[in-house]
Amino acid sequence: MKTRILLVLITLGMIAFGNAQEKLTIDLTKSELKWSGDYTFYFGGHYGYINFKEGHFIKTNDVITGGEFIIDMNSIICLDVKKQEANEGLVNHLKDPDFFDVANYQTAKLVITNVQYHDNTKMKVFADLTIKGVTNPMSFQAEIDYDEKTMTTKFKIDRMLWGINYNSKMKDGAISDGIGFEVKLSL
Repeated sequence: MKTRILLVLITLGMIAFGNAQEKLTIDLTKSELKWSGDYTFYFGGHYGYINFKEGHFIKTNDVITGGEFIIDMNSIICLDVKKQEANEGLVNHLKDPDFFDVANYQTAKLVITNVQYHDNTKMKVFADLTIKGVTNPMSFQAEIDYDEKTMTTKFKIDRMLWGINYNSKMKDGAISDGIGFEVKLSL
């Protein structure tokens, strides 16, 4: 009887160890989230950065299988508008209710729900993105650099799906529905 119990405990331990998950916290000082918004009918637009508040990957059996990343919407900055007053006006407008409504939604969140690997470094990531309290599924291609300990990706979202509606007389005709993101997550 003792032998059977010992055998069951060893087997359970091996299963638990074989499927061990590890939480890998990102380095906030090295991770970057660049945003860009374009005009609809002519070239140009705006771009800047938003900071991560916290984040981590889940690693299972030596591969990334999940993660959660919190974005500090109060940290949004614009880099292309050089005049201070105009820059502050744009950033404050982005924080208004018709864009990100930062007074009511101070953070956004991305949760990785599944990862499909193409090879050792390239993958398709499936995630739930929450902005302004609205969660939608999304997917994007990403690449890992094991030497640099980074994951990078570029993707766009349709802002209208998250209720990011610019109140203008042109009914959003002046700006594209797509918001672009370039992301580097570093450990």
